[in-house]
Amino acid sequence: MFDTLSDRLAATFKNLRGKGRLSEADIDATAREIRIALLEADVALPVVRAFIKQVKERAAGAEVSQALNPAQQVIKIVNEELIGILGGETRRLRFAKNPPSVIMLAGLQGAGKTTLAGKLGHWLKGQGHAPLLVACDLQRPNAVNQLSVVAERAGVGIFAPEPGNGVGDPVQVAKDSIEFARQKQYDVVIVDTAGRLGIDQELMQQAADIRDAVSPDEVLFVVDAMIGQDAVNTAEAFRDGVGFDGVVLSKLDGDARGGAALSIAHVTGRQVMFASNGEKLDDFDAFHPDRMASRILGMGDMLTLIEKAEQTFSQQEAEKMASKLASKKGQDFTLDDFLAQMEQVRKMGSISKLLGMLPGMAQMKDQINNLDERDVDRTAAIIKSMTPAERADATIINGSRRARIAKGSGVEVSAVKSLVERFMEARKMMSRMAQGGGMPGMPGMPGMGGGPGRQKKKQKAAKGKQRSGNPMKRKQQELEEAARREAAEQGGNAFGLPAAAQDEKFELPDEFKKFMG
Repeated sequence: MFDTLSDRLAATFKNLRGKGRLSEADIDATAREIRIALLEADVALPVVRAFIKQVKERAAGAEVSQALNPAQQVIKIVNEELIGILGGETRRLRFAKNPPSVIMLAGLQGAGKTTLAGKLGHWLKGQGHAPLLVACDLQRPNAVNQLSVVAERAGVGIFAPEPGNGVGDPVQVAKDSIEFARQKQYDVVIVDTAGRLGIDQELMQQAADIRDAVSPDEVLFVVDAMIGQDAVNTAEAFRDGVGFDGVVLSKLDGDARGGAALSIAHVTGRQVMFASNGEKLDDFDAFHPDRMASRILGMGDMLTLIEKAEQTFSQQEAEKMASKLASKKGQDFTLDDFLAQMEQVRKMGSISKLLGMLPGMAQMKDQINNLDERDVDRTAAIIKSMTPAERADATIINGSRRARIAKGSGVEVSAVKSLVERFMEARKMMSRMAQGGGMPGMPGMPGMGGGPGRQKKKQKAAKGKQRSGNPMKRKQQELEEAARREAAEQGGNAFGLPAAAQDEKFELPDEFKKFMG
């Protein structure tokens, strides 16, 4: 969503690099470019003005003028100000002292409240809670059925006593759900309310009545991140008419310009608490302003990536794989292990999204977006078409076996051959790294083939003895070399002495004689 903004900011900062000091004109030009970038991203004008004012004031101060690298200081300032307009610190959910805690969702029709109710329930279940979804949207056709399906997929409870489609009292359903949750020991109640195509009095009154009936611990305003400036206007109307405690951004994976995300917290004074960035139940997480600012500036999001890895990979599995790779040439690491690791990575989410969290990957955005996720499925199909013996020892896969595997997995024979070769090379490399040898060809690291020390030794060996720049000394060196060559031709030895001279003058020390046969 923030690709355009990220590209513009990256181009702006690139112009600052290499400058030892920033003049007032440089700061004005940078501020102007950032202003254009934010306005093109559909950020609200009051937010842009406040943001640029803060950046200019700080950029003109001592922290930039006295810095060794002004460009990095400006990037630091922009990063901190972005975190500020995104809400500052991460805000957590408030839970009731005496369960159940009640979370009410409000927003316009089409913002994604019902789907988001399932995602929030699934997320809370992963946090150790027992959530209950309550169907209070009795106006929209099939809204109750949709919530029931979403609850089943998320593996959480559902309370839907009314059929909906215009039948039933949503306020009474909300009241009854609290007692139902206490009886069935649900500790979190998520109330899905009705929306409208636009702001109207009936919508506001119904939302206010439900709020008064259940006294929610949190009222979350769900906003479609793709609707731009209108998201801010809608949020202000809900804040004044019903009131809410936090914001949830849905459809953050869209291709819109993202101005709502950058504007809504600053304009409404309510922080963004959650973000939905995909269609799957797992595409939902707490909103971290510092991580979002880091992504916008192309610096990646390593903390989120680490959290996803910790949720997917267990410590025991990691230690088991490490021990296999640490074996001789990593031969204990088989294609079965490779397949298991690949499937674990797939559980973390889209490969392109994971790569996008790595620092510096913004420069490879086009390549990442063009990744074919089906390549992982093809690789899995090839491995699953092998026999257990072939997976355990890939070296036995010959031409006839490759042909059979290719036919079973629906790929070309060359694809099977390429996979096996890449697996063998990757296993060698990972084994070497696990044993502390490092990656071959990488300079400056212990045990790596391309280290500068080894290169220098090779260069010295290739050059041989250095010749003196003094003509007299060089002449003497040439005479000595000629004498050594002549001695070698006459049956001399490795010490440059003739055989006779060795017999007469050279004698091994007594302590070395015992080692000679």
